[in-house]
Amino acid sequence: MLPHLADAYSLARWLTGSRADSEDVVQDACLRALRGIGNFSNGNARAWVLTIVRHTAYDWLHKNRPAVVVLVEDVEAVKRTQSIDWDVETPETALIAQGDAALLEAAIAALPAPFRETLVLREVQELGYREIAEVTGVSIGTVMSRLARARRRLISTMTKGGPGQIRWSARSAAALG
Repeated sequence: MLPHLADAYSLARWLTGSRADSEDVVQDACLRALRGIGNFSNGNARAWVLTIVRHTAYDWLHKNRPAVVVLVEDVEAVKRTQSIDWDVETPETALIAQGDAALLEAAIAALPAPFRETLVLREVQELGYREIAEVTGVSIGTVMSRLARARRRLISTMTKGGPGQIRWSARSAAALG
C-alpha cells in the first residue's frame, strides 16, 4: 500500500472532491487492503490498491452524501491578454498557470463520475487501458469510450469562452496530480 499511497490520495481526492474526505477514504481503504491482502495474487499492486480506493470512495460517498449533491469548487476566471509571453516565468504567468489549473480542475470535477474517474485514472494516475478496465470493472472498449467522451466534454467546457480560453503549461498539468 505504501508505494501507492500518493496515488491513492490523489484518486480519492478526485472522487470525493475534498482533501479531508479523501484522507478518511484512504484510511478506510488501507484497512480494507490489510484485511484483503490474502486475496492479492501477485498481479498489478497499483491497480489493486486503486480498485480498493475506488470502491471505498464510492461506499463512503453513498453513505455520507446525498446523490443529488455535486461538488464543484468556485473558480474565478483570470483575465489575460494575448500580449503575454507564455514562455517567460514571471509572477503574472505563474498566476495565470495557477488559474488555468483551477479552471481545468473545475472542468474535470464537473464531468459525470464514470467519465471523471476514467480520465483521472488515465491522465493523472497514468494507468493503461487494461489497468483502468481492471480497476473500474468494465471492458477496455468501455474505458476507451468513456475516455473519449470525457476528453470531448472537457475540451468543450474549456473552449466555451472561445479560442485561447486556456493556455496549457507543464505547471498547469502538474497542479492536477
